[in-house]
Amino acid sequence: HVQLVESGGGSVQTGGSLRLSCVLSGYTYTGNSMAWFRQVPGKEREVVAAIYTDGGNTYYAGAVKGRFTISQGGTKNVVYLQMNRLQDEDTGMYYCVAGLWPITGVRDAVYWGQGTQVTVS
Repeated sequence: HVQLVESGGGSVQTGGSLRLSCVLSGYTYTGNSMAWFRQVPGKEREVVAAIYTDGGNTYYAGAVKGRFTISQGGTKNVVYLQMNRLQDEDTGMYYCVAGLWPITGVRDAVYWGQGTQVTVS
């Protein structure tokens, strides 16, 4: 039984920073990628950043490139999303997902966390 637990969301002023954390647990997980998705009301979930946990390769959506950084913790099952220079448009529910590289859309995600809200104003 694979579980993903996110933390670190909250409210921040425009231009500020937040760091999201995600911990994956579950003995049966054999994937090689984790990612962060974002969803705003009325829109589909979209991938923000992804990382190949077996090699460190990363992917970023154009809107966040240069501002967000995805990284692994000391173990393969922990991933972070450092978000800098946050903009109002970054507001949304952020979901941690696990799957197989490359994760470029919702159909590539196998497991989903419950989500953590980020509000920028």
